Amino acid sequence: MKFKKNNEDIHWCPGCGNYKILEILEKALEQLNINPKDTVMISGIGQAGKTPHFINLNGIHSLHGRALPIATGVKSANRELTVIAEGGDGDMYGEGGNHFIHAIRRNPNITNIVHNNMVYGLTKGQASPTSPLGFKTPVQVNGVYENPFNPLSVAISLNASFVARIYANHKEKSIEIIKKAIKHDGYALVDIFQPCVVFNKVNTYKWFEDNTYYLENNDASDRQEAFKLSIKNDRYPLGIFYKTESKPVFEDKNDGYKKYSKPLFKREVEKDKLIDYFKEKL
Repeated sequence: MKFKKNNEDIHWCPGCGNYKILEILEKALEQLNINPKDTVMISGIGQAGKTPHFINLNGIHSLHGRALPIATGVKSANRELTVIAEGGDGDMYGEGGNHFIHAIRRNPNITNIVHNNMVYGLTKGQASPTSPLGFKTPVQVNGVYENPFNPLSVAISLNASFVARIYANHKEKSIEIIKKAIKHDGYALVDIFQPCVVFNKVNTYKWFEDNTYYLENNDASDRQEAFKLSIKNDRYPLGIFYKTESKPVFEDKNDGYKKYSKPLFKREVEKDKLIDYFKEKL
């Protein structure tokens, strides 16, 4: 199935890592042979949040930080859909930080793709939750003085059922990890390192090449070891940190699905019972 749109006017800066993430997502979905009609991508606000405009699937461009609760609702309404919540590090971990935490707790069967360029790109370069210490911006003129938010360690500490990190410039490896995340039964976080070539002159393509490495022969079922790996910040590991199949999926716990087998939109409304209910309440 074709996810790439033809002749689409993509308005990102030349050299932006978002182009590479878009290509990775297109290829991963195509290789999984998923029907675009059965695929939904929900995003928030930001440069990353524009992604649903540029890919051939159903998209919802939502409010800042609100992609995850909407994605949870979409999946609950129709379990037959492949649902992706997508956005930037500011959108998902800043404005949407509370939803990030509770999506992990609920464990809906959705994939959470986060473009992590360590800066706010849409609003012209102020520090984001993942900006490193000392990072100077037009707003943080003396440098960032808060420790950066670590989404992987937070996710693993809350027992997220799939936690991975990739680098946008490593296409083939990234495609394979995205495919595994989409196929995973439960909440899957994929944090994607990507350069912002305009507003972040520190974390460049070369910086990511020099400061990352791939996990090899790690036991992704070992949660304690995964947490230890997640807090490494001398060089950043890439790959699947943690994965568990034992955590119950939100839709399986949802009372509506215990009683009914059909998605909400396929269920018939019992009008007589509804009328009787309102008469009783009135």
